Amino acid sequence: MGLDQSVMSISTKPAAPVDFKAVEEPYEVQYWRKHPNLHGWMEALYYKKGGKAESFNCVPVELTLEDIDALEEAIQTGALPETVGFFFGKTTGDEQIKDLEFCHRARKLLERGEYLFYDSWW
Repeated sequence: MGLDQSVMSISTKPAAPVDFKAVEEPYEVQYWRKHPNLHGWMEALYYKKGGKAESFNCVPVELTLEDIDALEEAIQTGALPETVGFFFGKTTGDEQIKDLEFCHRARKLLERGEYLFYDSWW
């Protein structure tokens, strides 16, 4: 068991920015295993966008270009929030290169007209 995190891509805009069901089979753009600080950042985004789930687990949040810009800034400045959880593991800082590569790839996909969302399971 542990924190599994993915960003998925679909070609149809989600019906809402959070808590939606993809109307098509998404494909995985990025996968992380036990990167809790990234998860904490995504959780804050989820609630900022109107998420209502009691637990931020298995609930999607759409990622826009503005979100990717904000995420990249948080990564570069070390501002991902310290996040802990029983199954979460520990963010080590070694993830930064992979995270920044993801931001670059995500921008290209969004500019191509794809829609991205973060989802996790723990």
